[in-house]
Amino acid sequence: MTAPARRRAPGMNPEDRRRMIVRAVLPLVVEHGAAVTTAQIARAAGIGEGTIFRAFKDKDELIDACVAEAVKPDSTVEAIAEIPLDQPLADRLAEATETMSAHLERMGALMAALHSTGRLKRGGPRKGARAESVTALRQAIAELFTPEDGLRLPADKLAAIFLSMVFLRRRDDQATPTAAELVDVFLHGAVAA
Repeated sequence: MTAPARRRAPGMNPEDRRRMIVRAVLPLVVEHGAAVTTAQIARAAGIGEGTIFRAFKDKDELIDACVAEAVKPDSTVEAIAEIPLDQPLADRLAEATETMSAHLERMGALMAALHSTGRLKRGGPRKGARAESVTALRQAIAELFTPEDGLRLPADKLAAIFLSMVFLRRRDDQATPTAAELVDVFLHGAVAA
């Protein structure tokens, strides 16, 4: 009895293949850092090891692509844009805080994994990419302020201040404010009236 012929998956253009590999491999890079093997990469992406090197010149280029993907704020910006504007401002900002915190934790986990395996380049992602990311996030947060009347500052300035508070928020000790506490202090100040 002969084995049934294996059907090949339909071909992808090179950019789609690269994107597919990066998305499949990113969790492995977070877990293993630069120590991830090409066998693990191939298994996660459902491809042969040779396909990796047709899409990327080497493992370093693939890891760089994973870092670039992790730094991109696209999914976070989309999630913030989906926050209903008919909610109270405090609720919108608390939801945005949680979304941003999850994004920052993913990036931190990736950078820690790469650092622990000696792969993190000095300075991390290129500065231009960080600036573009922060600008996109600030614009998304500014949109959360647009339905409000009586703002003390323009929405983009409020978004910049709010983001600075979120960026400094850590979740690893008891002094860390909850999202609701951070938003309350942002909106109402530190002194009770």
